[in-house]
Amino acid sequence: MWNPARFAASSLRRRLRLFSTAIPGACIIHKRGADILHDPWFNKDTGFPLSERDRLGLRGLLPPRVISFEQQYARFMESYRSLEKNTQGHPENFVALAKWRLLNRLHDRNETLYFRVLMNNIKHFAPIIYTPTVGLVCQNYSGLFRRPRGMYFSSKDKGEMMSMIYNSPAPQVDMIVVTDGSRILGLGDLGVQGIGIAIGKLDMYVAAAGINPQRILPVMLDVGTNNKSYLKTGFI
Repeated sequence: MWNPARFAASSLRRRLRLFSTAIPGACIIHKRGADILHDPWFNKDTGFPLSERDRLGLRGLLPPRVISFEQQYARFMESYRSLEKNTQGHPENFVALAKWRLLNRLHDRNETLYFRVLMNNIKHFAPIIYTPTVGLVCQNYSGLFRRPRGMYFSSKDKGEMMSMIYNSPAPQVDMIVVTDGSRILGLGDLGVQGIGIAIGKLDMYVAAAGINPQRILPVMLDVGTNNKSYLKTGFI
């Protein structure tokens, strides 16, 4: 027999699961030692207390002094302000890319600290991780690429896309941003370099809307490019 209350509760649960903003609880870490330090989800830099360093095989792999999360945050903001001061008078594009690189290095190393920085300073950093700087980043992405993010699908993957999904590091995904790079911010066909727009947009959703950063996925549909300047480089 159809139960209206049960149906309503089930519908509500489905809507709540659509965009999870819940703070992840404690989790079991199956990595140890340097593997943890190389994983931006689990890495705390010098923030690991001695008890965790012993349990996770980190003792001796980090400087002995423990630096709290808040101290790390303050240190990054100090570095950012120093960058702003030292690049005064430089070309606007040079400064924008320098700021993006600083943020991206943090993103690659410590995602928890990265998103704290964005959330606490969203008005200031939004133009760096998204428009207008993200257009400049996409135009230069082959030279800026350091760490893979998201997933890439091309014509060579025909018939394999379903199985490829299981290669994603995110076991559950609430939000996907897909691009084929053919029309990025009026800049024309950027090819696979357009993945930067999907990454930047999802970072904005996390910082401004509270989407769980462990459940997002940038996707690039690599359909090639007819941009001759990029084809000449041999990297696209």
